[in-house]
Amino acid sequence: MAVEIDYYELLEISRDASGAEVKKSYRKLAMKFHPDQNQGDKQAEEKFKLVNEAYQVLSDTQKRTTYDRYGLAGLQNQGFQRSSNMDMGDLGSIFESVFGSGFGGFGSSRGGGSQQKYPLDIESETSLEFNEAIFGCEKEIVYSYKKLCDDCGGTGDRDKNPTTCSVCDGKGEQYYRQGFMTFAQTCESCGGEGKQIRNRCESCKGEGYISEQTKTTVSIPAGIDHGNRIRVGKKGNIGKNGQRGDLYVLIGVEDDEHFLRDGDNIYMEIPIFFTQAALGGSIKIPTLKEQREIKIPTGVKDKEQFVLKGEGVANVHNGRKGDLIAQVKILYPKKLNDEQKELLKKLGDSFGYESTPNESKFDGVLDKVKGWFK
Repeated sequence: MAVEIDYYELLEISRDASGAEVKKSYRKLAMKFHPDQNQGDKQAEEKFKLVNEAYQVLSDTQKRTTYDRYGLAGLQNQGFQRSSNMDMGDLGSIFESVFGSGFGGFGSSRGGGSQQKYPLDIESETSLEFNEAIFGCEKEIVYSYKKLCDDCGGTGDRDKNPTTCSVCDGKGEQYYRQGFMTFAQTCESCGGEGKQIRNRCESCKGEGYISEQTKTTVSIPAGIDHGNRIRVGKKGNIGKNGQRGDLYVLIGVEDDEHFLRDGDNIYMEIPIFFTQAALGGSIKIPTLKEQREIKIPTGVKDKEQFVLKGEGVANVHNGRKGDLIAQVKILYPKKLNDEQKELLKKLGDSFGYESTPNESKFDGVLDKVKGWFK
């Protein structure tokens, strides 16, 4: 039976690792298992492929969300190509996007000034009340996005005429050798742009872009859960040539004092006084939409559960509803007056030997224990 690979374990990170942590771990492991450093080692080459595969998924917000929800099968249903079906050139492209183009014979020069100053996709957060997540709602999201500075045309230079970087000669990268390998890293002088600013733009402080605050109304689907993300197309950062990324809204859901959610199921605790637990009967409990009556059997046990099918949350993807699970919590009196003590004693006596089960349960046990030490 095939065992599904855990991408988080492959990159040696936790499931809530940030994008920076994903990249940092990938850099370390990709260098460790790179074929140029492990020539002829097939196991290292396979590990290098898997590390690249994991990074390809976990560094992409949309792929990561799909993987977290549905696993590898969900990605493959969307056309994701595994590393076993990719050649080393494909993997080299992934590697170069992080390390640059001059490592170990991979790829070609990217050229100075061609890189995007900031990612086009952005993430924002919003908090929902318990009922808003269950039934859906409209939510106004206030967030900031980046766009190229109009005053300098995105160059960062007041005169829109930056000069070629003298350190990297406009390539945007610096190269150095270590043994038989050549490494490339982003030019520290120009930040990979290949250009140097002579007169810093006052509007963007030489960054080439500015941030603006905006807001948009997002339709929250019924059944959304804590930690889910919603993609809002063409609401992200604006890059070169007017290309715009997407906004990803990370959902947080507040707890409810009566209902506890676990996936599509809802749990609730129903307190029952000990006399009612002994006698049984019918009680009314609230569900997500209405009041329901359930029958409590005589002698119900503490933590015993009653399942109301289809009274849970509608699944955000297929609409199928989970269950409502009501769990009994038997309550006992904290204080008794003399009359109550007397009544309970009489009740206990009326059951005879049933009221003292410990006496029959442990009859002869003391003699047996004493025999152990003879």
